Amino acid sequence: MPSTPPKAPKPSGKPPAGAESADSPPELIWLRPERAGRGPRPAHSRASIAAAAVALADAEGLDAVTMRRIAAELGAGTMSLYTYVPKKEQLLDLMLDAITAELELPAAPSGDWRADLHALARGQLALVRRHGWAASAIRTRPSFGPNGLKFTEYFLGALAEVPLRPGAKMEALAMITGSICQFADWEQATAAAAQPGRWHQDLMVYLTQVAMSGDYPNLTTALAAGAGAPPPDPDASFDRYLDRLLTVLFETGTESETET
Repeated sequence: MPSTPPKAPKPSGKPPAGAESADSPPELIWLRPERAGRGPRPAHSRASIAAAAVALADAEGLDAVTMRRIAAELGAGTMSLYTYVPKKEQLLDLMLDAITAELELPAAPSGDWRADLHALARGQLALVRRHGWAASAIRTRPSFGPNGLKFTEYFLGALAEVPLRPGAKMEALAMITGSICQFADWEQATAAAAQPGRWHQDLMVYLTQVAMSGDYPNLTTALAAGAGAPPPDPDASFDRYLDRLLTVLFETGTESETET
């Protein structure tokens, strides 16, 4: 054993790997002022950049959204836009908050939490249907911008009388939002699969063979029940899906989830 304690390493004056120095600008766009001090009025704004990015994503998909393309749409120099939005992740935050502004929130909850949450969820579904890129983006970048905060505040206010701990209500918001995005993805996949073509024809042949094999009686019964039936109304399907989800989240909670 050493007779004296080891010397502490000398400070290098550099932040640890992966850490930001106190003087570095914040990563979160909402902590960065849009204008850094006085000076001439900027030629563009975060709002105009986000609007151009949303229009591009709506038309061509999220992969088409680059600073070069946005600059071309705005008639600006590509590098100049980085002074407004330094990183792609920050641009995505702005885009998600911009479309969240499309959600129409009543002045106050009605007092019927289930009806209020149905209305909110229908609005969210309509939003991700209009913006086909948004469902996948929302799952990776929860929106905590000004419009996202307004939505969250209204959601929690609608649940004010529900005896569930606040953390469980926030978890429910994440689950409902994720489920809406998943439903929108399912709609897109179903619509693509229903397009006439060789793949769809082959699928019908394959499922017929599966049913005739006798190896999958439960699946065969389910397929037979839907054979010849008109496609279900997507909005009615969503309402049923949401009803089941709300029942599980708010009416069958465990004791640890409820307020005491």
